[in-house]
Amino acid sequence: MTPKSPKKPTSERIRTLLPDILELVRPRRGILAAGFVLMIINRLCGLVLPASTKFLIDDVLGKHHFQYLLWIVLAVLGATAIQGITSFSLTQLLSKAAQRLIAELREKVQRHIGRLSVSYYDSNKTGTLVSRIMNDVEGVRNLVGTGLVEFVGGIMTALFALVILLRISVTMTALAFGVVSIFGIVLSRAFKTIRPIFRERGKITADVTGRLTESLGGVRVVKGYHAEERESAVFVKGVTRLLENVLKSLTAMSVMSLSATLLMGIVGATMMYMGANQIEAGKITLGDFVTFTAFLALLVAPIFQVVAIGTQLTEALAGLDRTREVMSERPEDSDPRRTAAIAELDGRVEFDHVTFSYETGKDVLHDISFDSKPGTVTALVGSSGSGKSTMIGLIAAFHVPNEGTVRVDGVDLSTVRLSSYRTQLGVVLQDTFLFDGSIRENVAFARPHATEAAIMEACRIARVDEFAEGFELKYDTIVGERGVKLSGGQRQRVSIARAILADPRILILDEATSSLDSESEALIQDGLKYLMKGRTTFVIAHRLSTIRRADQILVVEGGRIVERGTHESLYAMEGRYHELYTKQHGVQMNLFLAPGEGDSVPEQDRGKPASKTAEAGLSDAMRMIRG
Repeated sequence: MTPKSPKKPTSERIRTLLPDILELVRPRRGILAAGFVLMIINRLCGLVLPASTKFLIDDVLGKHHFQYLLWIVLAVLGATAIQGITSFSLTQLLSKAAQRLIAELREKVQRHIGRLSVSYYDSNKTGTLVSRIMNDVEGVRNLVGTGLVEFVGGIMTALFALVILLRISVTMTALAFGVVSIFGIVLSRAFKTIRPIFRERGKITADVTGRLTESLGGVRVVKGYHAEERESAVFVKGVTRLLENVLKSLTAMSVMSLSATLLMGIVGATMMYMGANQIEAGKITLGDFVTFTAFLALLVAPIFQVVAIGTQLTEALAGLDRTREVMSERPEDSDPRRTAAIAELDGRVEFDHVTFSYETGKDVLHDISFDSKPGTVTALVGSSGSGKSTMIGLIAAFHVPNEGTVRVDGVDLSTVRLSSYRTQLGVVLQDTFLFDGSIRENVAFARPHATEAAIMEACRIARVDEFAEGFELKYDTIVGERGVKLSGGQRQRVSIARAILADPRILILDEATSSLDSESEALIQDGLKYLMKGRTTFVIAHRLSTIRRADQILVVEGGRIVERGTHESLYAMEGRYHELYTKQHGVQMNLFLAPGEGDSVPEQDRGKPASKTAEAGLSDAMRMIRG
C-alpha cells in the first residue's frame, strides 16, 4: 500500500490535480463549449424578467404607456421559453456526457488496477478496491456535467447583476457588495474545512465496504463460528465512523447556510432602509428600487448556488485525488527492465541463489538454487509455511527476488515482458477460484476463443463431464460466486480442465488434488499425467500421489532447501522426506503409488504403465484441444 503522504494545502492539491482535470476536460471541450453557450443564453434570458419590472412600474403604470404592456409580456414569455429550452438542452448534453465520463473512468481505473502487482492486492482489501473503482469516480460528473457550468453560470449572472446594480445606485451596490465579500471570505474558509472531510469520507466508505464484502463473502465461516453479532458490531463501528464524518460535513454546510441566510436578512433590511431614503430624496424611482431588489437577488442567489455546487466540486476533487493515488501506482509490467519477449518457451526454470522477503528484514526464502529442465516434474514438499507457495509465486512472476535471479530459458525473469510469459503458464492453485458463470465459461477462461470440441475434451480429461452431464443445464449450469454451488472436488476438476485447455509450457499444480477424495483423484490422474507430459511442471502436494514419479523432489523447510533428489534417493537418506513419507504411508499407502501401483488398478496390471490405447486416446484429445 502506498504510504500516506503529508497533507498538502488545498491550493497546492488543486494545482497538483489540474493536469488530471485538464485531461478529463480536453476531449470534451466541444461539449463544454456548447454548454457554456447555452448557459450564457440561459442566463441572459433570466435577466429579462427582473429588467422588465422597471419599465412596467415607471412607464406602463407610472406614465400610463399601456401600449408597451403587450411587448413587455411577450418579451418575458419568449425569454422564459428560451430559458426552459436551454435548461433542458444543458441537462441532456452535459449530464449524459458526465455519465459517459464516469463509465470511461471506471473502465480506466479497473484496467489499471488489474495490471498492478499481486503485492498491491495483498495490501488492499477487495472492497476498498471496488470502492475506488465504483465510488471515487462518481463525483467527477460535476467537473464535466452541469455542476461546473452552473457554477460558472452563477458567477457570470452575479457579474451581470453587479453591472446593472452599479448603474442604478453606486452607494447601495457598494454596501451590498461589501457584505457579500465578507460572506465570500467565510465561504472560502468553509471549503478548506470541508474538502479534507470529504476525502476522509471516501477512505472510510472504502474501509466499511471492504469489510462488508469480506463478511458477506465469508458468510459460511461467520455462521460456522456463530459470529454474526461480532461482524455486526464491526460494521456498526465502521458506519459510526462514517456517520461522524457526515455530521462534520453537515455542520460545516450548516454554518455556510446560516451565513447565507443572515446575509440575505442583513442585505435585505439595509436595502429597504437605504432604498426608501433614496426614493424619498428623488435619487431613484420606485421602478429603480424594485429592479435593484430583483437584481440584488440575482447577485446573492448565486452565492447560495456556490454553496451547493461548490460542495459538489469539492467532493469531485476529493474523489479525483483518491483516483489519482491509484493511477499513480506502477503496473507490474511497466518496469523499464521488462523488455525481453519470449515467443515460445522451452520451459527451463533456474533459481540462482534466490532470497525473498515480503517485508524488509524478514526473509521468507534463503539462498534457494535449483534447476528444472524442460519437460521435467519438480515437486516441492515440506511443512506449511516453509516457503513452497512463495517459490511458486516467484516462478509465476507474482514477485521479484530481493537477491539472486530466477531465469526462464536462460533469461532473467525480472526482465521478461509478462504478457509474453504468462500466456504460456498454466496454474491450478490450492484455493480454487471460479467465477460466477457457467461451467463452460469457467473452463474456457484459459482460452476464450477455444472451440466447443476443445472445451469438451478438456472437461472429459479432467472428468468434469461426470458431474456436469448430470445437471439439468449440463455445461451451462451456473456455479455461483466462487463456485459455491459445486463441491470442492468438482471445483478443482473444473480448475484442472481450465489448465488443460490452456495447453501451457510451464504448469504449476499447487495442491491441485487436495479437495479430491481418493476415488476422484484416481479418476483424473491419467489426465494430470498427460497434462504434465512434455511440460515443465511444479507440484506442491501434501498428499504425495504425484510426488513419487517426480524427476526431482525439493524438501523445503524454513525457507531453505534441506534435501533434494528422487523419491528413492531421498527415502534412502532417512531424513526429512523419509519422515514425511512414512507418516502418511502408514495411513494411506495407496496415495504414494503412481497409477498402475494402487489398489484401484486391476491386480494383473499393477506395476505396468498405462495402456498404449489409453495414451493414444489422450494424445488425440490434446491434439483436438490445441485446435
